[in-house]
Amino acid sequence: MCTCMPDVTSAPYTARPSRPPARPSPRPVRPPLRLEPGAALPDFPDLNDALSRALNVAVAALGLVISAPLMAAIAVAIKLTSRGPVIYSQMRVGIDRRAPGEPGNSRRQHDAGGKPFRIFKFRTMAPPARGPQTTAEVWAQPDDPRVTPLGRILRSYRLDGLPELSNGLRGDMNVVGPRPEQPTIFARLRQQIERYEERQRVRPGITGWAQVNQSYDTSVESVRRKLELDLEYIRRQSVMEDIRILLRTVPVMLGSRGAW
Repeated sequence: MCTCMPDVTSAPYTARPSRPPARPSPRPVRPPLRLEPGAALPDFPDLNDALSRALNVAVAALGLVISAPLMAAIAVAIKLTSRGPVIYSQMRVGIDRRAPGEPGNSRRQHDAGGKPFRIFKFRTMAPPARGPQTTAEVWAQPDDPRVTPLGRILRSYRLDGLPELSNGLRGDMNVVGPRPEQPTIFARLRQQIERYEERQRVRPGITGWAQVNQSYDTSVESVRRKLELDLEYIRRQSVMEDIRILLRTVPVMLGSRGAW
């Protein structure tokens, strides 16, 4: 007897269609920059600050190399003509890196208005006599009896500030910028002159827009005029502006203008 197995027919296999590879979502296209007629080009403050600092460091380094023989001669002359140290150092108020309106750092016991640093200059005054000394500051005057004969020449041609080039390399100062002030004088002027602390938004300088346009401070009114020039420089600070001021500094020094 034959036992027949039933004919089992399997269902036909149907392959699933493969999915196409996922395409990456397109990146959003930034619209082209369009400037209205007369509009200013976009500003890049970080790049401008870096270029300005690089220029100031290069000028300070080059200035130290070129003026080294002159500085050595000045040092010998100071030592031979008056007693006391060759280099005079003094505390000054530097750049204030806090955001505008930010309160004083809680870690500081006193808000000096900026980072204090020690400035270096050639000594142009006779050392104080022994005995009681006064520390009161006085305004600059043409015939200051404290200034030595050699110091008068150095001040006249702004040569007493050559050691400040080392402050430029240290990062305390730039070659171009507002002149740094003593902490006690800064504190007093900040109370007397509106917006005076705004000049600390940049590094102080050896020369500056105020220095090539105005002589030494002689009164609060002359400081107000200097502040206007400092704020004008800060508004348009750039590499080209620094070069322009450096070029104007040369005839000021050679012509002994605005100094005594």
